[in-house]
Amino acid sequence: MENTDSYKTLSAPSEEILFKEKKSKFFGYAYPIKSEDEVKPLIEKLKKQHHTANHVCYAWQLGINNAHYRANDDGEPNNSAGMPIYGQIQSFGVTNVLVAVARIFGGTKLGVGGLISAYKTAAQMTLEVSPIVTRIQKAHFKVHFGYESMDKVMRIIKQNNLDIVSQKLEMECDLEITSPKSHTEMVMQLFKENHLVSIQLKED
Repeated sequence: MENTDSYKTLSAPSEEILFKEKKSKFFGYAYPIKSEDEVKPLIEKLKKQHHTANHVCYAWQLGINNAHYRANDDGEPNNSAGMPIYGQIQSFGVTNVLVAVARIFGGTKLGVGGLISAYKTAAQMTLEVSPIVTRIQKAHFKVHFGYESMDKVMRIIKQNNLDIVSQKLEMECDLEITSPKSHTEMVMQLFKENHLVSIQLKED
């Protein structure tokens, strides 16, 4: 199996962590996300939860092979909060994740260096308590064939360790199967060699 098929993400949101620096409090959170649309509601929820917080800074990353990200300083000096948080997302090698840190000011300024260090530490502590899992990127296929081709189809599935997700076996049969994403071309080819079987790649 190629490495491009596996990636690390969170199986559930992290527990809340608290990091204190010169009386400032930094509350850290991490969430698994599937799209950018999930970011704003989560940040707004944290702003309501920590209504005395001066800043709720965050970074997120989405995607596996062509990942994209965003970092937000929420009024802190440029690159003193969002990027240190994003640096920890990279360090832990996770994706499809949002990490946010809410800061409640304690009366003593930390300076840019102090802020970078504090946000980095809070993000690191958050990811350390997060349930990180390794997942496999899968391709889903629809296979359609007549009952007479059943043995051939099942043989291909067994020999190539393909997983059956759902099946409808009548005179006309329909299967949904999965394989590691990097094997997509090979799987399509295996079934296309039999003209009595049709295979379609399901779009995500």
